[in-house]
Amino acid sequence: MHNIKLTLAYDGTDFHGWQAQPGQATVQGALADVLRKITQEHVQIHAAGRTDAGVHARGQVVNFKARSELTAEEYQRAFNALLPSTIRVTTAEELGPDFHARWNALAKTYEYRIYRGRVVPPFDWRFVLHYPFALDEEAMMKAARRFEGEHDFTAFAASSGSEEEDKDRTTVRVIYSSEVLRANEELIFRVRGKSFLRYMVRKMVGTLMEAGKGRLTVEGMVALFEMRDRSKSRMTMPPQGLCLVSVEYPEVWKG
Repeated sequence: MHNIKLTLAYDGTDFHGWQAQPGQATVQGALADVLRKITQEHVQIHAAGRTDAGVHARGQVVNFKARSELTAEEYQRAFNALLPSTIRVTTAEELGPDFHARWNALAKTYEYRIYRGRVVPPFDWRFVLHYPFALDEEAMMKAARRFEGEHDFTAFAASSGSEEEDKDRTTVRVIYSSEVLRANEELIFRVRGKSFLRYMVRKMVGTLMEAGKGRLTVEGMVALFEMRDRSKSRMTMPPQGLCLVSVEYPEVWKG
């Protein structure tokens, strides 16, 4: 068996998220269809993280194990020839049998883009939230730092969809860095952490927007952590502004 690692970039607009679902166009489903064609095998594809419907990626990482003797470079060429143009394999390599895209990940970095100008350029509209109205950007920058460290993110996460899974999961997460940056006509929220709960980044952005509108103080934000009440969470922002930028692994798994 050969263990192949792929790095993917995709425009998530037309996909119902990462995870394969019957009757829905998904990124995992598109990859699995191509893999079946080129290997004649039914192969499980593992991702570093599951992106939701409409969410994009520049550095999603996946791996799969197959008996096929194709080289990593041949896999890359075949995938890019057969996948829709909204999914590209940017790198491919063969690693040892113990590598797993999800379980070996050390950190993930996400970005959420908010376009502040009056008119969104046609090249950007699928990848940004358009908000040209007044915001206290300095307040948002200060509030973003409050996410850093180890916290219980119950108030910043959606249900997993399963009561049983919600009961058993831990909602404590470690955020290594969290910042709001100004880049020309955009505000960019960049967050790096070990792992994230469902809708967590989009709810974090919703909280920062409330701070920018003057509806939430830093003290109120701290209180959200302490309440640990999902019903108190702020708005889940639309998916199109969110992108999985990169996934980090121990040095032993770097190409």
